Amino acid sequence: MLKKYLPNVLEHSKDEAEVYVADNASTDESVELLKTQFPEVKLIILEKNWGFAEGYNKALAQVEAEYYVLLNSDIEVTPHWLIPLVAFMDAHEDVAACQPKLLSIFQRNQFEYAGACGGYMDKYGYPYCRGRVFDTIEEDRHQYDQPAEVHWATGAALFVRARIYKEVGGLDARFFAHQEEIEMCWRMRIRGYRLFALPESVVYHVGGGTLPKSNPMKTYLNFRNNLTMLYKCLPQSDLGAVMRVRWVLDYVAAVQTLLKGNVGDFKAIFRARRDFKKWKKDFAADREQIQAGRVATTMAEYAPFMLLWQYFARGRKTFAQLQ
Repeated sequence: MLKKYLPNVLEHSKDEAEVYVADNASTDESVELLKTQFPEVKLIILEKNWGFAEGYNKALAQVEAEYYVLLNSDIEVTPHWLIPLVAFMDAHEDVAACQPKLLSIFQRNQFEYAGACGGYMDKYGYPYCRGRVFDTIEEDRHQYDQPAEVHWATGAALFVRARIYKEVGGLDARFFAHQEEIEMCWRMRIRGYRLFALPESVVYHVGGGTLPKSNPMKTYLNFRNNLTMLYKCLPQSDLGAVMRVRWVLDYVAAVQTLLKGNVGDFKAIFRARRDFKKWKKDFAADREQIQAGRVATTMAEYAPFMLLWQYFARGRKTFAQLQ
């Protein structure tokens, strides 16, 4: 990934930004490659694999800048991609983070799964995007080319104001990986900050470069972390009802995976719910602090409907149909 995509990132970013690579205790020749072939890159070597979340926290603690861009190693950027992001953030002090348009590196006229053109969430914690709802990925026909306020911005290419990143405590290290950027964005929204998708900036993403989409560990992390995010961020008035519905929906999802012969994902969902129940108490103080700092009481990008019903029962499979 580094050998293939880092030259492109350097070519199209060097005039606007400094490029750092954080090495999460890799066991291949990544560090040697960086030292010999990319001496202009600033290298941050971490002593163990801290995961996506804490790996970024520890790396960014060593970087002084007004803005950070968290960028996956499987991203291809385009000429001047940073300029519209910087200009928008400079002009809007109340915006905490933004993202470019993410397209697939393999089908370059299609949105990419992990963020597409900006992220949203239904009332039960199911994320979706402009350009991607569950597994339905739209062709980019420039239907989402207007800037839009969103509920979350993708961690694959997350442009974030450093001051606010630190203010909210960064990514939750306990998540390790998956949904940690959605949870952090939600905390920013609760504090009254805004987030945007800015499709004038375009990048291409491989996706699944760390864990493929159908992987029991990925399923486990997604379910466990999503439940934890809901517990931390939902207002008290919604928490009980949402968690009761999710209890039912999660076990229905587990049974469905088993009927499809996917024993690994079936076990992963049960393990995720068990482990969430075990560690929920560890997040009680976080929840109290987040709710005490709540400024935003309503969020238009947090949809009032059940995405599962809209998608599977009513056949609404695109963002425009949901709206």
